[in-house]
Amino acid sequence: MADQYARTPAGSGPPMLPSIRWDEPPEGPVLVLLDQTRLPAEETELVCTDVPALVRAIRALAVRGAPLLGIAGAYGVALAAVRGFDVEDAAERLAGARPTAVNLGYGVRRAHDAYRTAVGKGAGPEQAGAAALAEARRLHREDAEASAQMAAFGLSLLDELLPGGGHRILTHCNTGALVSGGEGTAFAVALSAHRAGRLRRLWVDETRPLLQGARLTAYEAARNGMAYTLLTDNAAGSLFAAGEVDAVLIGADRIAADGSVANKVGSYPLAVLAGYHHVPFVVVAPTTTIDLDTPDGASIEVEQRPGQEVTELTPPRTAEAGGGMPVAPLGTQAFNPAFDVTPPELVTAIVTEYGALSPVTGDGIAELCARSRQAR
Repeated sequence: MADQYARTPAGSGPPMLPSIRWDEPPEGPVLVLLDQTRLPAEETELVCTDVPALVRAIRALAVRGAPLLGIAGAYGVALAAVRGFDVEDAAERLAGARPTAVNLGYGVRRAHDAYRTAVGKGAGPEQAGAAALAEARRLHREDAEASAQMAAFGLSLLDELLPGGGHRILTHCNTGALVSGGEGTAFAVALSAHRAGRLRRLWVDETRPLLQGARLTAYEAARNGMAYTLLTDNAAGSLFAAGEVDAVLIGADRIAADGSVANKVGSYPLAVLAGYHHVPFVVVAPTTTIDLDTPDGASIEVEQRPGQEVTELTPPRTAEAGGGMPVAPLGTQAFNPAFDVTPPELVTAIVTEYGALSPVTGDGIAELCARSRQAR
């Protein structure tokens, strides 16, 4: 089951509610999400008492963003375990909720493995559930730490690529605290530049069709007092042509073994524009987003979203149900991939919690993953 509780109108003022948190009210443990479909109008918490409710929240994009999906997946397994539900079934449902986002499966496996290890050592249901929850909390902390490290490495890379400061950064989709246990991935780098007095302008793609840039990135930029400007996705070319973009910063939902990057649809055209105009195109993502089992971009499964997200103007929270204002003739077929794939030769650098990789090659990706395994 899931319940929603509106807390406060969104905007400047008190700190934003946590994107995700574990709570233990008298009626039993729950997973509480900041419902991103209701932003920027209001900050509303969505309370999930079971895995089906969490899966619905993931598919409806109430909780989204690669790192946060990993955290949600881990907490989901723990929720099933501590409430006495079928953990194997829960893990399977969660891992398949959004196929492109590799972090979701990673988080599910982390908590599931901790649960099974505890059971294998003779732990009862309560102790095994506690082991899964501890692993979810560990992943949550690790992601917050990785976010801070990526911000530092990303700012150093920007200063190296663009000496003199005054960075004008173009970003796509949403990559801030709403997708992370910390302050985000690509947005965290821009935020660090802002705090250091070196961000001149954050250009925010609105990110059609569900407007994650307009609704979420602009919301986070405003709350942090950043200088930002919103643009339609198809206006980016004009910015490049006018020489108004110094660098592009995006996140990633999956990075293949060859360095191909799957991210929110619209990222690949930005990479092409950046390459043509000799502007750095930088991907910021934790090493948990790298999937060595996916050999190349062509092997990445790209999620297809409902067509009515394109053919109707629909509030995000009701996108799956339809019922929005039609903007295309009845019966129009819509092509609506959630992601596109950028080949490694168009990526200037990939910034992770272990540093920046440039040029982006398969060997470099493998070395990054080896370094991350040694650090754990």
